[in-house]
Amino acid sequence: MSFRPFKRSLRVLYWLPLGIAFTHYCYTIKTVRGRSMQPTLNPDTSRSDDIVVFDRFSIRSGSSVAKGDIVSLRDPIDSRKMIVKRVIAVADDVVQTLPPYPNSEMRVPEGHIWVEGDEPFRTLDSNAFGPVPLGLVDAKLSYILWPLHRAGPLKPPEKPVSREGVPRDYQWRDAMAAFERERKRRGRVTSAPTKRDETAVA
Repeated sequence: MSFRPFKRSLRVLYWLPLGIAFTHYCYTIKTVRGRSMQPTLNPDTSRSDDIVVFDRFSIRSGSSVAKGDIVSLRDPIDSRKMIVKRVIAVADDVVQTLPPYPNSEMRVPEGHIWVEGDEPFRTLDSNAFGPVPLGLVDAKLSYILWPLHRAGPLKPPEKPVSREGVPRDYQWRDAMAAFERERKRRGRVTSAPTKRDETAVA
């Protein structure tokens, strides 16, 4: 009689709780579906959905959610769903909203954030459901795993440098478009005069 399968099962049972705890409290790998975060995630040039790492530890340890962060959060309209959006504004910031939001400006209440998709024509975000309670935030996106040619930590858009004699190819144009989108997003937000650009999750 062999005890090897039994021993392997015991080892799996031993490590299983640690794995569950790690993904619940620390980091988790998820596939991002949909087009609301294009071109940052799932750009048209990709043939498959992005696979990313979300950081839950920083949220659960009371770290801050800052403007520019991409977060996963519980859908305020349908609590069964998780959505991925970018933080545009934090508490006491004033946002110039987009349709269909009924008011042209909105001051973000204490304990809330304003989130939007990077692709304004394919997103359901705060312009539809308003400011989001911080308690709905689950994790912050920290790393792209797949596809490999875009793998790496998520970085804020930077203005590409033009060099004399070097043609500006599609990568330069994409980088410039991302930089301009970020500049316009920031231009729609007036920061609170006595607030930092971040707020802590309770």
